Amino acid sequence: MKKQDLLFWMGFVLLFLPFFISQTVFDAYIDFNKAHGMVTSFVKFAILATIGEVIGLRIRTGNYYQKGFGVIPRAIVWGFLGLTIKLAFVIFATGTPIFLSYLGVEGAVEAMKGPLTGSKLLVAFSISAFMNLIYAPVMMTLHKITDIHIVNNGGTILGLFRPIQFSKIFVNMDWGVQWNFVFKKTIPFFWIPAHTITFLLPADFQVLFAAVLGIVLGVLLAIASLKSSK
Repeated sequence: MKKQDLLFWMGFVLLFLPFFISQTVFDAYIDFNKAHGMVTSFVKFAILATIGEVIGLRIRTGNYYQKGFGVIPRAIVWGFLGLTIKLAFVIFATGTPIFLSYLGVEGAVEAMKGPLTGSKLLVAFSISAFMNLIYAPVMMTLHKITDIHIVNNGGTILGLFRPIQFSKIFVNMDWGVQWNFVFKKTIPFFWIPAHTITFLLPADFQVLFAAVLGIVLGVLLAIASLKSSK
């Protein structure tokens, strides 16, 4: 392990350590999350999903930092994406059980309030499937567009707020990788199963777990980038 890897992972451990060794810190997080769920969603995704992208950069280039990468702009974008993810969680977690009840699945709403059963697993899977098939492709495409925009503007904070050339970036995206890898492989084989687990967790931990999965997303994006360069 290189020195930069050692320092990175030491910093990563220190970031989470207080939540494991201090009940006070953990309880404070739970209370703040209950009172300010959107704020914590912004912060969690800004930090954790950006860490995932930094790890992805390490996979692609061998370094955790590269000029023009734009760590701060990426964190800002992930923060706002985190707000939409929290929004999607609330909408799909609330609406899907009602829709399943409408289709004749008895006890779909009540199942999510009880212990783990086959019915609860079915509803959690359905929530994840609907969210990832309807919302995720839009979010992933928007993220890719902002990612390209950040790089095209030198990774600066000022560049982030320049007008995004949506049509130009959209047309020139590598849709072979976006469709064949990001959509067709990561959504059904990773995100739907992973978020099924997410919706089986207590509500206070769902967005946190999703943000931790953002680290995995950074690795997947790195793989997608490597595929695009071939």
